[in-house]
Amino acid sequence: MKDYSVLLYYCYTPIADPEAFREEHHRLCLSLNLRGRIIVAAEGLNGTVSGLREDCEKYMETVKADPRFARIDFKVDASDKHTFAKLHVRHKPEIVHSKLHHIDPNKRTGIHLEPLEFKKMKDQDDVVVLDVRSDYEHSVGRFKNSVTLPIENFRDFPEKIDELKEKYKDKKILTYCTGGIKCEKASAFLLDQGFENVYQLHGGIIKYGFEADGEDFEGKCYVFDNRLTVDVNKVNPTVISTCYVCGTTSDRMVNCANPECNIHVAMCEACGETMHGACSDTCKEHPKVRPYNGTGYYQKELNGYNPLKGLKRAKAN
Repeated sequence: MKDYSVLLYYCYTPIADPEAFREEHHRLCLSLNLRGRIIVAAEGLNGTVSGLREDCEKYMETVKADPRFARIDFKVDASDKHTFAKLHVRHKPEIVHSKLHHIDPNKRTGIHLEPLEFKKMKDQDDVVVLDVRSDYEHSVGRFKNSVTLPIENFRDFPEKIDELKEKYKDKKILTYCTGGIKCEKASAFLLDQGFENVYQLHGGIIKYGFEADGEDFEGKCYVFDNRLTVDVNKVNPTVISTCYVCGTTSDRMVNCANPECNIHVAMCEACGETMHGACSDTCKEHPKVRPYNGTGYYQKELNGYNPLKGLKRAKAN
């Protein structure tokens, strides 16, 4: 058994004083030696963190003990080390940037389908499986025959609504994303815009991998930690992405070595070595290009990182 866990979670629930809660939550994470990214907003909590398995279990118990988060659904993956180098707990207007401030998933959202329910329903003739993630995410992995959108960020999703209406207004729409959070607002927005039969994959791709063995999810799932991608499909895995440089089949995801580009693309090992991790000759010769270490992941400089930064009443020794 691996010593570390990686948690992915969210919960839409009213938080009366999000800044005070942010401070309290920051201290909790420090006490448990967790690392990762957590967003607190008046509408709820969203996070992905890593830590020793025992510390993550304590964290989940503590969070669920708060009545506001009693129904939170933690997706738990095993790891042999931390998947983050830092801890950031931030207060923001939304727990996922969407431009859909008027949408409250607690009032109305798509019908939640558990992974096995989603699996049973996804191939029916009157169903459209809709990926609401960004283009670089679905470029490396997506459900078979799913509809994908050419969007760079989830906040661009509302701009595609007219196109979706024109093509799929009378269909059953099954939305999915990495862990479920984007689908809460995406499915609610579809209902708001007149779609009548809207569903969402509860727990997202990650939970589908755990409970339905990832069947018919093609490629890998993009994740927002040091791993970049994770395997999902244990039944009929395939590779759908191609190297950005040479076009050969590859599911090896990298960030361009030029920090001013930093695009997320698939790149085979051979091109990674030849291009020194850069996506183009221009980026390869950029004066700020980062040294390539063979992984395509560039750990952000710690630059005097202080895990206590942001706390109002505590200072580093």
